Amino acid sequence: MNGDNDNDMNYEIMHGPSFAVARVLLQQGEGVRAESGAMASMSPSVEMQSQSGGLGKMFGRILSGESAFQTMFTATHGPGEVVLAPKTPGEVRALTLQGKAWMITSGAYLASDPSVELGTAANMKNFFGGEGVFMVRASGVGTVLVNSFGAIREIELQAGQSYIIDTGHLVAFEDGMGYQLQKAAKSLLGSFTSGEGIVAVMSGPGRVLMQTHQPQGLAQTLAAFIPRSG
Repeated sequence: MNGDNDNDMNYEIMHGPSFAVARVLLQQGEGVRAESGAMASMSPSVEMQSQSGGLGKMFGRILSGESAFQTMFTATHGPGEVVLAPKTPGEVRALTLQGKAWMITSGAYLASDPSVELGTAANMKNFFGGEGVFMVRASGVGTVLVNSFGAIREIELQAGQSYIIDTGHLVAFEDGMGYQLQKAAKSLLGSFTSGEGIVAVMSGPGRVLMQTHQPQGLAQTLAAFIPRSG
């Protein structure tokens, strides 16, 4: 179990790392915000309410690949629990915000404390390819739960160090790190023939989380087995 003060989520990550879910324990009056559709089970003492946060936040979440609505779970009739399950099989990792914001890529946000501020950030300078441009920015105080497809690998870069990650494998990184999108190969033909698309060049200092698999690759593999009409 984790959670040592009023701003720390009391949670337990179960069935990991391959099929992880998060069990969040709530005292009466406490709550947790989660991605829409993430609830697998909960106590009868917990109430759920959909939140949009206004049209601007709804639009931002859609652009970042998240649901337009989020769900707030509150223990209103005594203590209880909520079990949250990601859409894809893999790992769940907790990020503790201690004056440091995190950038979270499309589909990787699972849940957070109500004290965590969620916004949308866009790298419009590199708006091409449609990969990894819009992200969720988590700031404030508290805990954020992120999920991956496959296992999570954490990479810590020192000042002056850089590392290249395919955008489909990027999960989250500390705000303030250098982040530049570019084609995987020098030419468009090279990117096409290599099977690689857009990559993120990450620059330190800071921590980066990447996932060992990407949903797009699975979707392309399964698509080859789907019968085509006509």
